[in-house]
Amino acid sequence: MSASDDGSIRQWIRDGEPVGEPWRGDGGAVMSLAVSADQTKVVSGSADGRLRLWNVKEGSVVGDPWEGHSAPVTCLDWSPDTREIASGSQDGTIRRWNPNTGRQIAPPIETETGRDWVNAVKYSPRGDKFASCGEDSVIRVWSKDGKLLIEIKGHDNSVLCLCWSKDGAYIFSGSGDMTIRKWQSIDGKELVALRGHTSSISSICLPSDERHIVSASEDCSVRIWDLETNQQVGNPPLHDDGLLALAIPSDGRYIASAGKDKKVYVWSFEAALKQSGDQVRVRVCDATVGIISNWPCMMATHSSTGS
Repeated sequence: MSASDDGSIRQWIRDGEPVGEPWRGDGGAVMSLAVSADQTKVVSGSADGRLRLWNVKEGSVVGDPWEGHSAPVTCLDWSPDTREIASGSQDGTIRRWNPNTGRQIAPPIETETGRDWVNAVKYSPRGDKFASCGEDSVIRVWSKDGKLLIEIKGHDNSVLCLCWSKDGAYIFSGSGDMTIRKWQSIDGKELVALRGHTSSISSICLPSDERHIVSASEDCSVRIWDLETNQQVGNPPLHDDGLLALAIPSDGRYIASAGKDKKVYVWSFEAALKQSGDQVRVRVCDATVGIISNWPCMMATHSSTGS
């Protein structure tokens, strides 16, 4: 499933054939996308600052758009129990929503400055806390009731993407400083910094076996890292322009990546590890991408092009 600056959401089968007609709202560019764990609903965030809930089977919006943000919605995540949705925006706030009513369930959370974009928000696997990051280079971990638990500092530029380990013990982050870092979630201690990209890291995903982490970058490459050796493996699959997002299904067999070259690529994970790079190409417009999957990497980062 992909979302685009052209205002559309599209479904695809793996060989590149579209499924039905594109979904279109009236909010302009679709900046973020997340799929519910049961794969029956999708929430999207748009340039108009509103969220929309979609019925996957019908391909239609459920109810009215959700209002609250005053700037584009840059990131979204479902809680593991699907009882709430978190959104982050260029207005510097994180808001949480009841998906059944479309209403906010708590006061908005402001970043320390209240002005910096929120680039990613991710619930922990247990759903008892969530992490956020943004333009101020800080990762913040919040309790479920919205209290700040810890600030994690160490990146030298904007933090653009996050993911949790399956046990919730670790947080991984990707940054404009061209590094991927691993942190202890309990105290923010930095454990590893992975270096090799030559531009901002726009998206990261941790496959379910947690032996590797996969990253996408503005340097046009997808890279796979061995978390035992902390080294890159295989030859990086390449796009023709900067990457904006990637996702991995729960079976871990494929990597989907999307970027400014207006294509979604689907890569064989095994082939990429063996340095061959089997792929399927799907053409869309300046796209963000989310795979329909129970794995939390299904949510995309936002596109900053074409708007």
